[in-house]
Amino acid sequence: MDVTANTRVRNPRRVERLVTGQPTSDGAGVKLTRVLTADLQQRLDPFLMLDNFASHDPKDYGAGFPDHPHRGFETVTYMIEGRMRHRDSAGHEGLLQSGGVQWMTAGRGLIHSEMPEQQEGAMEGFQLWLNLPSRDKMCPPWYRDIQSEEIPQFTDEEAGVVVRVIAGESRGVTGAVQREHTQPVYLDLHFPPPGPARFQQELPAGHNAFLYVYRGELEVLDAGGEALSVPLHRMALLANDGDGVVLRSAAGSHQATRALLIAGRPLHEPIAQYGPFVMNTREQLMEAVQDFQRGRLA
Repeated sequence: MDVTANTRVRNPRRVERLVTGQPTSDGAGVKLTRVLTADLQQRLDPFLMLDNFASHDPKDYGAGFPDHPHRGFETVTYMIEGRMRHRDSAGHEGLLQSGGVQWMTAGRGLIHSEMPEQQEGAMEGFQLWLNLPSRDKMCPPWYRDIQSEEIPQFTDEEAGVVVRVIAGESRGVTGAVQREHTQPVYLDLHFPPPGPARFQQELPAGHNAFLYVYRGELEVLDAGGEALSVPLHRMALLANDGDGVVLRSAAGSHQATRALLIAGRPLHEPIAQYGPFVMNTREQLMEAVQDFQRGRLA
């Protein structure tokens, strides 16, 4: 669908800082980059972690993520390219494919696996951890597979920017998932070549927000019209001093630029984490570990 670019951000947020992700591995040795790390959890509340995995080498991803537990938060996995099978102890199963999203609420706890269903080719995507408010941390587990064609999207008429609305809202287009307390906004933005192409997104006051560029290079324009470049594979942490963000792809670029724009309402609650368990107190963490050891997770 085509949507007229009628959103006008009057006081654009500036870039507070640029962040370089940390190469690491998880699961059974899957190589990835941890973009949002534990030291940023309070600043980017309600988001706890963002991982980016991307490789054409099956040795980097083939072993996948065998059975492991979670409690107290939600996982949002967005597959750019590849196939991954989800199974969990609550009885859910689904195949995550190119362009699709897997949204899982761990709640009171479950054990799940995420295993590649390919032996060659590219495997690329993101996993975002979204915190749950204290009142919902022990809610029943929930799971939804969202295929690529189910994700609402529109094209900005002025610049030709394609916007995939995974969560929240953009230009009156409601995303595939909504959350009452954290009110997440999760957009995948596709800027067409050649640049420059410009896109504006309003953001609620008080929402923490960040941008991650995974194709090309993007500029963030501040209130004075000055541009700060966000290079490939960098996260721009956006200051909380404006009503939205104004983005522009680099002039003369002959490559499509793609970026994730993510924002959410902070919970302002204590964060207590031990690996795959995220609660509010140390005592709750100890209980989570004991429940896992005693086979009490769903």
